[in-house]
Amino acid sequence: MDPGRKVRPGELVAASKSSLSALTLGAIGVVYGDIGTSVLYAVKEVFGSGHVPFTTANVYGILSIFFWTLTVIVSIKYVALVLRADNHGEGGLVAMLALASQSVKDKPELRRVLLLVGIFGTCLFYGDGVITPAISVLSAVEGLEVISPAFKKYVIPLTLIILFCLFFVQKRGTAGIGKFFGPITVVWFVCIAVLGVSHIVDNPEILWAISPHYALGFIWNYPGTTFIILGAVVLCVTGGEALYADMGHFGKKPIRVAWFFIVMPSLTLNYFGQGAMLLQNPEAVKNPFYLMAPDWALVPLVVLATMATVIASQALISGAFSVTKQVIQLGYLPRLQVLHTSVKDTGQIYLPFVNWGLFVTIVLAVVMFKSSSNLAAAYGIAVCTDMLITTVLTFYVIRYAWKYPLWLCLAATGFFFIVDFAFWASNLLKLFDGGWFPLMIGGAVFTLMLTWKDGRRLMNDKLRADAIDLPSFLDAVFVSPPVRVDGTAVFLTAEVGTVPNALLHNLKHNKVLHANNLFVTVRNHETPWIGLDKRLQIDSLGHDCWQVVIHYGFKNDPDVPKALQQIKGRGCELDAMSTSYFLSRDTVVPTIGEGMARWREKLFAQMHHNASAAADFLNLPNNSVVELGSKIEI
Repeated sequence: MDPGRKVRPGELVAASKSSLSALTLGAIGVVYGDIGTSVLYAVKEVFGSGHVPFTTANVYGILSIFFWTLTVIVSIKYVALVLRADNHGEGGLVAMLALASQSVKDKPELRRVLLLVGIFGTCLFYGDGVITPAISVLSAVEGLEVISPAFKKYVIPLTLIILFCLFFVQKRGTAGIGKFFGPITVVWFVCIAVLGVSHIVDNPEILWAISPHYALGFIWNYPGTTFIILGAVVLCVTGGEALYADMGHFGKKPIRVAWFFIVMPSLTLNYFGQGAMLLQNPEAVKNPFYLMAPDWALVPLVVLATMATVIASQALISGAFSVTKQVIQLGYLPRLQVLHTSVKDTGQIYLPFVNWGLFVTIVLAVVMFKSSSNLAAAYGIAVCTDMLITTVLTFYVIRYAWKYPLWLCLAATGFFFIVDFAFWASNLLKLFDGGWFPLMIGGAVFTLMLTWKDGRRLMNDKLRADAIDLPSFLDAVFVSPPVRVDGTAVFLTAEVGTVPNALLHNLKHNKVLHANNLFVTVRNHETPWIGLDKRLQIDSLGHDCWQVVIHYGFKNDPDVPKALQQIKGRGCELDAMSTSYFLSRDTVVPTIGEGMARWREKLFAQMHHNASAAADFLNLPNNSVVELGSKIEI
């Protein structure tokens, strides 16, 4: 294990049975909140669509489709196959993207296409991050309408109040409330299982719907209807990506144990219970989940459902913070303010810009769509696109990284590709009913990411074109050396072996050079973690000057002063009190000519201007930082 990264819970799974229990409990709270609350609206959207003739055979057929959708997509694809594709213990689309791109690094054109596809999938995560809290909390609060129609006018205001409180407390971190996530979600799964059993006992024959022949019979009799309703059926597997994304936090075994022993059985019992109730009372289709409960249990059920949806939303918000930080590390977004909310767990972070950006967009979604049924039309297309992209990337991982035979790779991922494509194509039917909304969000973020990546490339090309060779420059300077002053100067530079602008300005205006000079380049890599043993490269340039390269993975927290402590004993002793950090504050000037379109150059210049200070991002001490400005034309 690399000593430079924190020991994650997933690596301690085998330590004891108690640790497995604790991690399984945590996984239930964080990983399965989204998929666990899908029982609130999935069946309602399928039978309430008006596309399915209401007969006993069709109820059996739909329940069978639900069960086998959960089995094929979650149990087999994600739990059995995708969880194996870990990137140094980490999961998620960013980790899969890094794994796939590394496996085809000898094919630059293919690698470039995979990066674009993977980054687009990451962008769609933000669309999902808007729809999930909106539909989850709204569907829970809509239970008030079952208690009394008079409460209908309070549903949207109360939803917005709950969401505001959720986003307002993000800055305090999840450490305090996180320990309650698991127990509350376990209570939720027990509750939905009990509700399902209470109706299954009245019609135990409904359990025969587990047989796949009911699903195949429905598909054979109603192929067109099946294709249409797949857009609603997919609601039962939303949150499946979280299995993979949270692997690094909990490990594979707790996630698998939680799914097969608690989550899958509870979901199956509840869906089948809703089906049994609908056979007895077809009118309950307007809200089958809440109408399963006796009248005395409605109020506590609404409260519990609201808590469960808040937990599901919390997990997705935390995921948005984590993904954004990883994307920044990979160089696809400008630096943003990152606040650590825990002194123990570096993974608990808070990004104010992302937090309130998500909140404003979620409020817009709630006000625009007004009900969970309307939001269901917007839900699914982003999730299905991500599932399709994960399948495609998985093929390249198992083919080029794991070196499995081509026929086996095509067979393994081809089947899932067909299934994912069917769900994706069905969701395209909802494009103009709301599916455009998450795609618009994902497209906007994708434009920002590509503009930033291309703009940084143009900037670096310009810097390289104007760069002065550092060793040659130092040799020339020390022919007639300037005055040397005590202390150490750390010059941050984007390119190894080039003279930083900050050094030129320092010599021009101050006409001095420090006793020790470090020229530091920070490099981020497409691996999650880089340990302390590989953190630092140092080369002597003579004249008490050193070239230093600091390496970070996309889940490491950059901390330049801490990394530089490793150079002690290598000929340069750092004293924090006498060390100054020199940075170039570049101003981007868009120009007419080669490069990006004019509007993209202006957008990049604005993003560059609004990026958070490099000193904060690299954890430099504020009282030791000197910034010297320069202009760069692109």
